[in-house]
Amino acid sequence: MLNQRLSPNTQAILLLCASFGQNRKAEPQPLTLGEYNTVASWLLAEEMSPEDLLNPILKERLPQITIGKLDSKRLVALLERGMMLSLAVEKWTNKGLWVLGRGDAQYPSYLKQKLKHSAPAILYGVGNIELLAQGGLAVVGSRDVDEQALSYTYKVVQTFAKQGIQVVSGGARGVDQASMLGVLEAGGTAVGVLAACLTREAVSGKYRQSIREGRLALVSPYDPDVGFFVGNAMGRNKYIYALADYALVVSSSYGKGGTWAGAVEALEQNRSTPVFVRIQETVTEGNRQLLKQGAKIFPQEPWHNSLQELLEIPTSEVKLTKTEVDSTQQRVVNSGLNEQDKLKNSYLEVVTASSKDIIYQTVLPIILNYLEQPKDDQTLAESLDIQLGQMRNWLKKALEEGKIIKTKKPVKYVVNQKAEQLSLLN
Repeated sequence: MLNQRLSPNTQAILLLCASFGQNRKAEPQPLTLGEYNTVASWLLAEEMSPEDLLNPILKERLPQITIGKLDSKRLVALLERGMMLSLAVEKWTNKGLWVLGRGDAQYPSYLKQKLKHSAPAILYGVGNIELLAQGGLAVVGSRDVDEQALSYTYKVVQTFAKQGIQVVSGGARGVDQASMLGVLEAGGTAVGVLAACLTREAVSGKYRQSIREGRLALVSPYDPDVGFFVGNAMGRNKYIYALADYALVVSSSYGKGGTWAGAVEALEQNRSTPVFVRIQETVTEGNRQLLKQGAKIFPQEPWHNSLQELLEIPTSEVKLTKTEVDSTQQRVVNSGLNEQDKLKNSYLEVVTASSKDIIYQTVLPIILNYLEQPKDDQTLAESLDIQLGQMRNWLKKALEEGKIIKTKKPVKYVVNQKAEQLSLLN
């Protein structure tokens, strides 16, 4: 697609919405996504498409036409930027970039299906365009993270690469960049949704080889030459989640920052992408709080089974209607979601799973939290409202894995702190 020929519809959308490298406040101001949607709705009502706006006869009529609250003269001025469009397309093509309009066949259906009118009108990109349709798992996290979080990220994405699961991320410093570079180094594929500087990143040494090999696509809803703006970084979060089948939050601050905002937005608005969080002893408070917002616990190591199967089972329907499940989960969230509630809710979500190991992996982090101080099996079972026999089976498995220690006189169980420390080093 390097010698891309833009469809008439995409040309019209670019004329209306693109800044062509200029400040977006320059006159005439390009349309925002909301303003473009107003035009798109009008065109639909008139049984027309964006390319009809290029018709000289319609352009002459535009000043007399009312389209929402938009200034029709502004629309005409935007549509007359043909020379700017030609120069911009030539520059983008020379740098290997391609452009997709919302009506193009290769525009990712994930974005349109999940975001509807919030899908960007224009998508700029470089690399293997076919990767946009392959979904995968979004991996996101804070820019400033410790070595433990980065090590965990590399371990997860290398497993993804081996199992053929694509990574979708944002390319920012920290977890995002580690996830993309990690999966590429392991021979996998990735899609990066950038908030700034697409033209610069397209020729970056860290990505160049993967782009050539067709294992990476970088995309952005913003002008390819635009610099970093906090608003753009926040705005692109929903595109990361929408392009993926599942999402993993490795590390998040609580109540602030782009990772937190993006995850909460996905949980509240883009519910078609299940959100998982890393949960363990030293995990951030933001991760723990995301559980209360409706996130799910990411499967614990070791990942002997297919990770895709592990991710699908917690989202499978139990023998209830979807409305009943959603209602139950929402009541739990609204009530504060204490540890007992979390265990019951996690158990409910996987009750129809055929693998008992999946249930065990789901509830193990909660059991370990309870066993920071020694407890006997009956006290633990009563605390979590679980049958004693079932609890003993789980404790036996945790003992075999070295996750907990069994003391005698009296018989109690406690987290194996030494094993936890070793796991951080591996």
